[in-house]
Amino acid sequence: MARSLVVMFGGLCLVLSVGCGYSTSRPFSTDIQTMHVEMFQSKEFRRELEFRLTEALIKRIEMDTPYRIAPPDTADALLSGEILAVENRTFGSDFETDLPLEIGSMVIVRFRLKDMRTGEILVDRPRFVYQASYIPPAGETFTQGMTRAMDGLAEAIVESMETEW
Repeated sequence: MARSLVVMFGGLCLVLSVGCGYSTSRPFSTDIQTMHVEMFQSKEFRRELEFRLTEALIKRIEMDTPYRIAPPDTADALLSGEILAVENRTFGSDFETDLPLEIGSMVIVRFRLKDMRTGEILVDRPRFVYQASYIPPAGETFTQGMTRAMDGLAEAIVESMETEW
């Protein structure tokens, strides 16, 4: 009995050490080492959204990809884009005050990733939609909701670069 337990434990250790061939590294292109993120443009009249999105993209690229951020003249690839629209919708309202219980925001952007060495467009998304929400009764403001939305949008853009490239 003790010997069979040792054999089973040894077999389990062997299986766990060998693994199943999967990698935890994300499938980003290996021929690009550096990337420049241009300041996103904006058609919205809300100030600073383009700054927040550009900053969130740079942070997300540095955290989640093998790429380094570089100046435009030395970068292998260039990420550029524009905020096309931010639309808000109210979900429910308080019966007594008629104030919104939750506000859903939809941010629509377009972006392009270009290989600066060859001029090839690697990713081109003319309409990329991201949705977020915030809760005014809990003290959340539009600014806080948009900060969270820009962070989530940056993550979604980087993920789309990974899957489409």
